[in-house]
Amino acid sequence: MARRSKAREVVLQMLYQIDVNPDVAAGAVRDQIREQLPDEDLRAFAWSLFAGVRENRGALDSRIATAAENWTMARMAPTDRNALRLGAFELLYTETPHRVVIDETIELARRFGTAQSPQFVNGILDKLIPPEKRGKDKPEEPAPDPA
Repeated sequence: MARRSKAREVVLQMLYQIDVNPDVAAGAVRDQIREQLPDEDLRAFAWSLFAGVRENRGALDSRIATAAENWTMARMAPTDRNALRLGAFELLYTETPHRVVIDETIELARRFGTAQSPQFVNGILDKLIPPEKRGKDKPEEPAPDPA
């Protein structure tokens, strides 16, 4: 498993944990991240994702709920809901390319969700891709031949 993929997996687990048990202290989450990720850079990356999702949860939930027509956040499976929060945060608040975010989030949904989770997550995250990120992945036009 790629290093950042492992960090995202740990973050998803921590988001799930505090979603189903809101009384978990931030220090306990930091300890879990420290135990599961031996590399300091990965710990910092994981903590930035976790803290970012927590700080922006209201805005993320609002965007996700709007994109998830006919679904409320409460109706979503906790794993899907937290994978979407993580993916939405990375799409909207980081420089990670949208294809990487979607691929990584779909893989998390596949590993921890139901058989329908990957499609569900993909459909919602696709609607959340910022226009400026969508344009970055287009192949550049070749330069005209001066001859």
